[in-house]
Amino acid sequence: MFVKITQTTSNPTFIILRIMVVAIFLSEGIQKFLFPALRGTGRFEKIGIPYNDFMGNFVAGLEVVCGILILLGLLTRLGALTTLIIMIVAISTTKLPLIQHEGFWSMAHASRTDWSMLLGSVFLCINGGGKWSLDEFLQKRYKK
Repeated sequence: MFVKITQTTSNPTFIILRIMVVAIFLSEGIQKFLFPALRGTGRFEKIGIPYNDFMGNFVAGLEVVCGILILLGLLTRLGALTTLIIMIVAISTTKLPLIQHEGFWSMAHASRTDWSMLLGSVFLCINGGGKWSLDEFLQKRYKK
């Protein structure tokens, strides 16, 4: 099973997508810790997430840890699956409600980064970390 999780192609351009995804998740995770009232637990309380103190810190931790995993290309699929779930929850709780109050185009504008992160996570779940990832290194090592 470990070999399947780390399996990837040798495409060197995947690192660009990994860096893009990491730049957002790592930044957002750190900001949830630095500015909890605005980005973390306070935001979670505002949108109605239960156990907002726990969940704000939990999600922040996941974003940081998974961001680092994706950056390193280590267990990329597992990290990307986690960020994919985070984005599904984020879009459904913070962006889709905008349709009712502000209309579709306002929601589309506000969620453009969210959709990019969701699709980037989907891509990494499907393809893995690519060349220059620890997944590729492990894949080559275990093939011997």
